[in-house]
Amino acid sequence: MASNSPEKRKYNIIFVIDGLGMGGAERLMVPILKNLNREFFEPRVCVLHIKNGNPIANDLRALGVPVDEVLIPYLRDVTALPRLYRYLKDVKADLVHTQLELSDIMGNIAAKFMRLPSVSTMHTMPSQDMKLKSKLHQSVELFALRHFCNKVISVSEEAGKFYLEISNLLPENLLTIYNGIDLSHFDNLDHQKARADVRREFGLPENAKILITVAVLREFKGIQFMIRALPSVVSKDPDVYYLVVGDGAYRSSLEGEVELAKMRDRVIFAGQRSDIPQLLAASDVFVLPTLTEALPTVLAEAMAARLPIIASSVGGVPEMIAEKENGLLLTAGDVDGLVSASVSLMADEGLRRAMGGRGEKIVNEKFNIHVQVDKLKDLYMGLIKNYGK
Repeated sequence: MASNSPEKRKYNIIFVIDGLGMGGAERLMVPILKNLNREFFEPRVCVLHIKNGNPIANDLRALGVPVDEVLIPYLRDVTALPRLYRYLKDVKADLVHTQLELSDIMGNIAAKFMRLPSVSTMHTMPSQDMKLKSKLHQSVELFALRHFCNKVISVSEEAGKFYLEISNLLPENLLTIYNGIDLSHFDNLDHQKARADVRREFGLPENAKILITVAVLREFKGIQFMIRALPSVVSKDPDVYYLVVGDGAYRSSLEGEVELAKMRDRVIFAGQRSDIPQLLAASDVFVLPTLTEALPTVLAEAMAARLPIIASSVGGVPEMIAEKENGLLLTAGDVDGLVSASVSLMADEGLRRAMGGRGEKIVNEKFNIHVQVDKLKDLYMGLIKNYGK
C-alpha cells in the first residue's frame, strides 16, 4: 500500500564565492561539500571571478556539485545585482552562503531582496594597514554583512573578536565554527615510503631533515623570515632542508631572499601540488611564520600528518597550537626564534614524535570536517525554518 506521507524536501544551498583558485577558503569548499548531508541539502556553487582557471571547480564537479558562473568584473558593475538576483531565482535558492569580499557584498544583498536567509564565512583577518581602495571595499563588505546577512561565521574566537571590533555586528549574529578537514586523506599514510619518495624526487640525501611550509605565496605568510633564519639553522644542523609548497605572486621575492641567504641548495620550491598529505608525511617539522591568520587549515592538515608545528602566535593560531604540546609559538617576524625552535625540534626526534601524536588527537577532537558540517546543518535548518521554508 502506497504511503500518503509527503516526500521529504531537500533545500537548495547556494554557495557564492569570488573564485575557485587555490586559496584556503576555496580549497575548503571541497571537504565541506563532499560531506554536507545530501539527505537535507542540494548544494550548488556560484563563482563571480575566474582565478587562475578556477581549478577547484573541477574537484567540485567531480563530487557531483554544479558550478555556475555569474561573472562580476568589479564592484561598480550596475548589472551585477539584477543578474545575481535572477540566477538565485532560476536555481530556486533556499539559502545563500557567501565566502570572500565581493560575494559577501553582492550575495547577501541579492539574498535579502529575494527574502532568502543568508550566511557568510569570514576566513581572514585583514591588516588594518590597507590602501584606501581596500579599506573602502572592506567598509562596504562590513556594511553588507551588518545589514543584509543573517549570520556571520568566524573561523576562530580571535577572528570573531576582531570582526566585532571593526564591524558593529550584533554579537548574536556572529558565531564561531572552526574549519574542519577531511581526515580520510590522512588514513593509512605510509610515512616511511613518503619520506623515501620525496627525498628521491627532490634529490635530497636519505638522512635529510625537512622543514615544510604549505601556503599561497604571499608576503604576509612570512616565509621570508624562515628563509632568513635558515643559514643559522643549517650551520647548527647541516642535514636540514626547507620545502616550500605552493605558488603565488610573492614567489620571485622569496627566490630573491634565497639568493641573498645563499641557500639555493637548501630551499626547494615545489610549486602547486595535489599530494599534500604525502609531502607532509615525508617531512619532519611544519613551519608557518605568518603575520596574520584567522584559522590556518593547513595547520590542521599538518597535525593530521603527525607533524610538530612552529607557528606565529597570531589570530586563531593559539586556538590550534598548545605551546610545547603540539608545537611552539613565536612572535611574528622573529627570525632568532625561528632558528631556536627549528634547531631544538630537529635535534630531538622523541619530542617531534610526542608533539605529532598530540597534534593528531587535537585535530580529531576540534578540526574534523564532520563536526563542521554538523554545525552548518543545524545553522541552515534553523534559518530556513525561521524563514518559513
